[in-house]
Amino acid sequence: MSNVLLGLISFPLMLGLIFLRVPIGIAMLGVGVIGSFLITGSFNPILAQFKNLTYSTFASSSLSVVPLFLLMGAFAGISGMSSRLFEAAGSWLGHRKGGVAMAAVGASAGFGAICGSSLATAATMGQVALPELRKHGYSGGLSTGAIAAGGTLGILIPPSVILVIFAVQTEQNIASLFLAAFVPGILAAVGYLLVIAIYVRMAPGSGGQLARVPYRERFIQLAGIWPVIAVFVAVIGGIYTGIFTPTEAAAIGAAGTGLIALATRSITRKGLSEVILSTASSTAMIFFIVLGAAALNGFLALSQLPQATASWVSGQGFNPWLVLAIVLLFYLVLGCVMDSLSMILLTVPIVYPMMMALDFGLAPDDFAVWFGILVLIVVEVGLITPPVGMNLFIINSMARDVRMSETYRGVLPFVASDILRTIILVVFPPITLVAVWLFG
Repeated sequence: MSNVLLGLISFPLMLGLIFLRVPIGIAMLGVGVIGSFLITGSFNPILAQFKNLTYSTFASSSLSVVPLFLLMGAFAGISGMSSRLFEAAGSWLGHRKGGVAMAAVGASAGFGAICGSSLATAATMGQVALPELRKHGYSGGLSTGAIAAGGTLGILIPPSVILVIFAVQTEQNIASLFLAAFVPGILAAVGYLLVIAIYVRMAPGSGGQLARVPYRERFIQLAGIWPVIAVFVAVIGGIYTGIFTPTEAAAIGAAGTGLIALATRSITRKGLSEVILSTASSTAMIFFIVLGAAALNGFLALSQLPQATASWVSGQGFNPWLVLAIVLLFYLVLGCVMDSLSMILLTVPIVYPMMMALDFGLAPDDFAVWFGILVLIVVEVGLITPPVGMNLFIINSMARDVRMSETYRGVLPFVASDILRTIILVVFPPITLVAVWLFG
């Protein structure tokens, strides 16, 4: 059996282990170690590799961003920022048709700007917004669909943990990826607002309205979210202006949200302990998966599968745009059954070299950033795509009076919005890259 064929066989084997509920990190680590042994015929090179693999993987300063952003999101969740964001958004949008659902999406966008996790954003906003939506007569489908879709803004609007992992894997600049994600993130939020506006008009009675709030009260509510704005400006503004590196900005953000939680007395000693433990647990989980991916990448490098795949695709003369469409469709389908982090770590080592070998008329760095954002978007769509969208299960578990089938139907218009946005960003790459060209 050739090394390339061995590398190819490893993927269905690994997916089988994952579907048998073997943790993804263990599955990748096991396949990587056994595959390397089958190629080298000895465990000695593997043991020698592992002497340095852990240190070389986690000594990267880029990865230190991950626990800091997770800590920032945990502090933001416990400090009540989500409630203030929802109230502020509701004061400006609540009087419109579908306004409470719009407020949930707007608050999700604001919370995602200081959280960086889709699942955390969906879970937090579900606790805050779902009772209000049901209280004001919103249908189960629209309520759960809007919050599940709004949760995806957590990984699209910077900062984004998934973008950090992609940057580390592909050796791209984190700040450039954050810049490129900003416009698509805003487009996603606007698209969801339009979906809600159309939804409540096509399905009368699916959503109610609040009384119009005087402008004075609106500005008071807006002033109440100054901590969110301050943290976002400090973190993202600091990165974009070059004042901070991404790691420094993440540290500033974590410290800032922690101080805000202390100043508002929304955190106790027990709460602080829970925040630190949850951050440590999430970080350990992510880092173990990254370690498994590093072992798998070592095996794939020995098998020469990435290089063989890239050479085969470029040698077939396929239209690059057709290849891109197939890859994005593959991510969309895979997103229905896998979580976003696993998808990125599992597929990028193969897909990325293959795509970089094709000519899209863009400079290599520009293409890498553009492709990374496209991958992030379709991964995000997978979080709300039936039958196994993770956000759908999180929100539906909070809305026990809403059938899962109703949640599926409610989220489909938001999925359609995502697909339309993806097509627009594929056809017009400058929309994604303009911020990088102007400020990068």
